[in-house]
Amino acid sequence: MVIVMKPNATQQQIDNISEYLKKLGLGVHISAGAEYTIIGIIGDKRLLGDTPIELMPGVEKTIPIAEPYKLVTKTFKPEPTVIEVRGHKIGGGSLTVIAGPCAVESEDQTLATAIAVKNAGAHMLRGGAYKPRTSPYSFQGLEEEGLKILAEARDATGLPIVSEVISPASLEISLKYLDIIQIGARNMQNFQLLREAGQARVPVILKRGISATIEEWLNAAEYIMSEGNYQIILCERGIRTFETATRNTLDISAVPVLKEQTHLPVIVDPSHGTGKRDLVIPMSLAAIAAGADGLIVEVHRDPLHALSDGPQSLAPDDFAELMKRVKILHNAMEHVNG
Repeated sequence: MVIVMKPNATQQQIDNISEYLKKLGLGVHISAGAEYTIIGIIGDKRLLGDTPIELMPGVEKTIPIAEPYKLVTKTFKPEPTVIEVRGHKIGGGSLTVIAGPCAVESEDQTLATAIAVKNAGAHMLRGGAYKPRTSPYSFQGLEEEGLKILAEARDATGLPIVSEVISPASLEISLKYLDIIQIGARNMQNFQLLREAGQARVPVILKRGISATIEEWLNAAEYIMSEGNYQIILCERGIRTFETATRNTLDISAVPVLKEQTHLPVIVDPSHGTGKRDLVIPMSLAAIAAGADGLIVEVHRDPLHALSDGPQSLAPDDFAELMKRVKILHNAMEHVNG
């Protein structure tokens, strides 16, 4: 359940309730909003016994939460979560576009792409240093050397950098370089990695698993939040269905569903979601129209010779066209909604 404190509740009253719950062996997470402070109770509710929480000083009401996840819900935090990374805000009505190559292949390739996406209006740079590939014979990434190249590109362009971690060991190394860590579809239910990402206290892009339901996805986010890291960005990247016309089936309907259920920012990956370059722009527009807070898009200066995911990567000119259209649509959506 959650405890909603009165608007005039004192910090001492909040602290008293938190300490009482902790002594019972329950976890406590506090969300301070503009008007109300909400205390989330995590653990076996039987530990509360017959405690009359509603009668404790400063308490306005208690609300039971039926869902298996607690912290990601709007009941726990009614206001949208806004995550700030090097001065750029993700969520809360702002537009965030993250772009770059699927894989960091070389210093020259990464820097050239970084400059191109920056000039087109991208807000952040993505690039894979650790690459979990279906085949063990495919390019596996440059690992820490790739992270160093990304950091150099950040120094040159000012773009915050995003890259995937695939294990606790890669997470430990990546924290020295990255502004945002990404947990990919294959690791959405790697619970040890989720817990360690929760302890890392850096923003996390959590991609939907290839066959995951929204409930499973939100429970994965709950693992991270339960460790104290509330800086989570949910990323819809398509799910596996019987359809073969596209690489995955991009579930645009997940965007409004998530917006209804959770306070976390939601972005969409139209590159992995479709696997086809000519579908990236239309599905990007569909994502923004559905209410997504942003996009993560694969861009390569020479897609035909990319070492990873060339068929779904945009060339720089195509990405510039995407940014032009997305900005127009986002501005129109703000006018409609505002």
